[in-house]
Amino acid sequence: MKPTDKVEYPQGASCTIGKGAASQEADLGIGARIYGKEGCPHTSRARAALPRARFVDVLADPASLEEMLRLSGGVRRVPVIVRKDGVEIGFRRGS
Repeated sequence: MKPTDKVEYPQGASCTIGKGAASQEADLGIGARIYGKEGCPHTSRARAALPRARFVDVLADPASLEEMLRLSGGVRRVPVIVRKDGVEIGFRRGS
């Protein structure tokens, strides 16, 4: 394998060989938060792809819902994924 080869894992997670530790952590969701709902298929896929991200159930805590709405600019769509490099609304495989 070359340092730039991309390795695909189940559930759409991936990692590029030779990346630095910070990039590998981002691939796993380390330091990320996923705002979502239990039972939501989109939230479930995001959680599977980012296994180290902290899950925040917006239905279980009204304050968490308010925080998600603030971060998403008022958009009521889950999941909302918060990482060091920004906020992503919704989840696309390979994100």
